[in-house]
Amino acid sequence: MDIEYHEEHVSNPRGVQLFTCRWLPASSPPKALVFLCHGYGMECSDFMRACGIKLATAGYGVFGIDYEGHGKSMGARCYIQKFENLVADCDMFFKSICAMEDYRNKSRFLYGESMGGAVALLLHRKDPTFWDGAVLVAPMCKISEKVKPHPVVITLLTQVEDIIPKWKIVPTKDVIDSAFKDPVKREKIRKNKLIYQDKPRLKTALELLRTSMDVEDSLSEVRMPFFILHGEADTVTDPEVSRALYERAASTDKTIKLYPGMWHGLTAGEPDENVELVFSDIVAWLDERSRHWKPEERVRPPSEPKKLHQMAPTKITHVASGGGTDSPVPAHNRPQRRGSFLCGLGGRPYQQQCRM
Repeated sequence: MDIEYHEEHVSNPRGVQLFTCRWLPASSPPKALVFLCHGYGMECSDFMRACGIKLATAGYGVFGIDYEGHGKSMGARCYIQKFENLVADCDMFFKSICAMEDYRNKSRFLYGESMGGAVALLLHRKDPTFWDGAVLVAPMCKISEKVKPHPVVITLLTQVEDIIPKWKIVPTKDVIDSAFKDPVKREKIRKNKLIYQDKPRLKTALELLRTSMDVEDSLSEVRMPFFILHGEADTVTDPEVSRALYERAASTDKTIKLYPGMWHGLTAGEPDENVELVFSDIVAWLDERSRHWKPEERVRPPSEPKKLHQMAPTKITHVASGGGTDSPVPAHNRPQRRGSFLCGLGGRPYQQQCRM
């Protein structure tokens, strides 16, 4: 199937240029819309490219945005001054897509990986009746008791966060080693210069902690349909955290699937056959819930979003997607659970067409 790839920059209300991209079926309208919320330090155009292509090949319109300070967006690298700003930027961009005439009758789904799971849940809380469902891959929605910092530590860090907010002083282990099983794919991810791989900034770490605790306190308010996918051998986000979301959520349509032996990076770091299994499950879940909506069936029409100013598009060159090794990982090479609370957690756009 032919896939069209588009990208452009938009400007948020704070004047920061944000990178956005989309993958669309070339020969037919998308049967539904999927909006990508990437993880901490990650980005959409390269790291989530395979995800975009797979879902677009299955007939979906896929839309991504790099958060402020992430990927190709402007801003201090991986500095999150207010987590609510990330949520607000996603809310405005995603709704600007949903408000387009061709898309108003389409089902709209959120897709969040790791920290992006928290973004997706907060988008739902911000507008509880707007979204038709969410796919949550190893979501950051609760701080595991195994790694939650002592209250005294939190107090000490809070006292200096406004003095040295951007200092990279929060100790953390190498998440890439812990998250991605396949060694070939792991090294490819490590070479992606768009991914932030330095120590977390003080303010960022505290914002992630506060956000996780906030989301945890409101798990019972989650009412939209959702599908949680989590690797049982994940040492970055605890699978028990996903179980807590599943058990506490008020949703009447909720599904959880735990994958034995799989790590945190279900869609990017597992051997190819595992990745195919995961995406097969995701597409099947989306297919069952995608439909054509009549205007009167919606609780209300999409609200008119605040305008995100389009900037001149930026052309990119993709690196060909490489296949990973299918060999199993010896037990002695599997990472142990890490003790880091951070990890617990316009104009005409450029187009590219690729054949799958």
